[in-house]
Amino acid sequence: MAAPITEIARQQPTEEEVTRQKLEELEKLVADHKEAFENLIRLIDDFNDTGALEAANAMILAKNDILKIVLEQLSREQVVNLINMLLGTAGVFMKADHDLIIHLMNGVASGFDEGKQFIGSEEKVTLFGLLKSLSDPDVNRAVGFAISFLKGMGKALQEPVPKKEDVDNETLANI
Repeated sequence: MAAPITEIARQQPTEEEVTRQKLEELEKLVADHKEAFENLIRLIDDFNDTGALEAANAMILAKNDILKIVLEQLSREQVVNLINMLLGTAGVFMKADHDLIIHLMNGVASGFDEGKQFIGSEEKVTLFGLLKSLSDPDVNRAVGFAISFLKGMGKALQEPVPKKEDVDNETLANI
């Protein structure tokens, strides 16, 4: 009778066998996705031909310098003020009625079209013509909107101007 097995020896693949197995897996992957790899190689070749690869490589090598320049530019007072103004403007638009804003922007675009037609004409605006145009319902509606807008703006301007740091914090809190 044979002696019982008391030790199990695991067979470790050699480094060469591991490499060969990985190459076989890679070869199968390439074969399975041949068209995708061909497209990728064409894309890389196009990037290389246009110099985009070289530019991207240079940007990667100079990433710290580029980041430093970007941060310096973003921290300039004018840029910080612009960002704060954009945040404030975004906050105002977020509070406003979306449909009204779209309607108003369409009205502005239509006004530009009418104004463009007037600029191309030789017509002169007279005081009598201006007063007469107030009876036009479209003009009257726009003038009424402008007067109401100015009234609302005047009410808001009655309040004292907040300090700069309060505006920044309020703007960020409201958005």
